[in-house]
Amino acid sequence: MWISNAFAQAPAAGPDSGGLMSFLPLILMFAVLYFIMIRPQMKRQKETKAMLEALAVGDEVVTVGGIMGKVTALKDAVVTVEISAGTEVQLQKGAITTVLPKGTLKSA
Repeated sequence: MWISNAFAQAPAAGPDSGGLMSFLPLILMFAVLYFIMIRPQMKRQKETKAMLEALAVGDEVVTVGGIMGKVTALKDAVVTVEISAGTEVQLQKGAITTVLPKGTLKSA
């Protein structure tokens, strides 16, 4: 015969590769992902929620769009912000990104 037969080889004898050691890289990757991405995001959400709950009339704020103004009225989910003398806009509370220190905005 010109072509020889191919036979399957027996697996190499070695320690049992199952168990916890096979899942260790997956567990380590999840732990790193948790401490680098998930935990800081949860902390940021908690701080944002506390800031929005503490929002009061007279606070100076910055919106998601970069508009700066003073809070003139608060309802459950709606905030009325005065952006210039006589100009007020209504926003959702989630659109507020930052509460500025008092006196940051100068009224004309």
